[in-house]
Amino acid sequence: MKKTKKVVYTALALMATLALGAGCSPEKPKPVKTVEIADGVIDPAQWGKAWPVEYDMWKKTGEPTPVGKSKYKKGNDGGVTYDKLSEYPFNALLFNGWGFGIEYNEPRGHLYMMKDQADVDPSRVKAGGVCLTCKTPYAPQLEKKMGKDYFSKPYKDVVAELPQEHQDLGVACIDCHDNKDMSLKLSRGFTLSKALKTMGVDEAKLTSQEKRSLVCAQCHVTYTIPKDADMKSVDVFFPWEGSKWGQMPVENIIKQIRSNPAYGEWKQSVTGFKLAFIRHPEFEMYSNNSVHWQAGVSCADCHMPYTKVGSQKASDHRIMSPLKNDMKACQQCHTETPEWLKGQVFAIQDRAASIFIRSGYATAKVAKLFEMTHKAQAEGKTIDQALYDQAKDHYLEAFYRVLFFGAENSVGFHNPTEAMRILGDAALQAGQAEALLRQAMTAAGIAVPAKIDLELSKYTDNRGAKKLMFKPEQELKDPFPVK
Repeated sequence: MKKTKKVVYTALALMATLALGAGCSPEKPKPVKTVEIADGVIDPAQWGKAWPVEYDMWKKTGEPTPVGKSKYKKGNDGGVTYDKLSEYPFNALLFNGWGFGIEYNEPRGHLYMMKDQADVDPSRVKAGGVCLTCKTPYAPQLEKKMGKDYFSKPYKDVVAELPQEHQDLGVACIDCHDNKDMSLKLSRGFTLSKALKTMGVDEAKLTSQEKRSLVCAQCHVTYTIPKDADMKSVDVFFPWEGSKWGQMPVENIIKQIRSNPAYGEWKQSVTGFKLAFIRHPEFEMYSNNSVHWQAGVSCADCHMPYTKVGSQKASDHRIMSPLKNDMKACQQCHTETPEWLKGQVFAIQDRAASIFIRSGYATAKVAKLFEMTHKAQAEGKTIDQALYDQAKDHYLEAFYRVLFFGAENSVGFHNPTEAMRILGDAALQAGQAEALLRQAMTAAGIAVPAKIDLELSKYTDNRGAKKLMFKPEQELKDPFPVK
């Protein structure tokens, strides 16, 4: 009998505890009814009527980001535009002869994608309508309707094909979501889907978590724009051939873009070399065996963490760095304080920025040595062709690695070990190129100064139609200067 009473009392106590716990626990998020959006509706405001929480967060991508949260990638902090050529002046030299050498700014929020492109120096959209591929949700329709003309026609002519009210509309709901059930989808079949096939990836077998990265990879990847004989754009090419899922090394990307003269998009003024270009390779850097990738973390986990709005749980559509959101995304998995986590990010970025600055200036020095070499050749000096060719090969390998890191928007954090490997190799390649050029010029009787004047003011000041000026207050200094 005593045993029975004890069991009853225990059960009652447990029930009371559960009732108390239930009363103190947060209210469960209310289920959200799925709303079907009619086919062909692109206007985010129409989608927002069904999904007001996400729509309101998406609109916030047009607001200035908080000041003082990030150390390097300031973007639109406080509404100030950060000039990347002032931050890293060696890029003004390396990109001279190209639109990026005239105006190259830190990107603002997604709401500004088309607006920023409309405001940028005209040299940045000389490639034509192809420049719209990642900027407008109408890109898939335009490519299907216009064919090759979509790529090659002048930029403004293709923009004119957009509905008047949406000519400044950037990335929208339809870029990432199926209108029937809001599931994630890849809308860029003519770019990303084609590239995935080259690696043998079956799109139908992608997991939801993989799609939470790949919807971002529709744009946050590198690509080159192949040209015809008249230098008209004919396509968009992701240099992934020969790579594997989760293993897209910079070596293979460089191999691909160097493999075909059609990928040469511009001529570098300092060297006269025709070059390809590398743009924002976030997905390639992150997915190449990084710690977080191996742990199964998607892009959205960090940049679109779940948040509670009223009684609803929603993915934060004000897409931005975890640093600017006080590391809340990181604390979904990490138990350390936001201050400690932030310190770790800065420690990684400091080291990466330091070697980036050094390898960048080392590569710029080689460009100026080529300029000296070409001048000497024009004056009748004979340069050993074998040494010249070897130096050029090393220079291009250095240049593309510096370009890869600088265009990737995490200052090394997405993949710290890979970032340091890439930059270390860039410095090594630049050093080898310099040694070979010095050897060739010395053998030709050319006196080469020990210190090379980069003449940076020639490249940083008075750039383009907007007469942009170098902003010394924005220049980033080496965190670990060599004395």
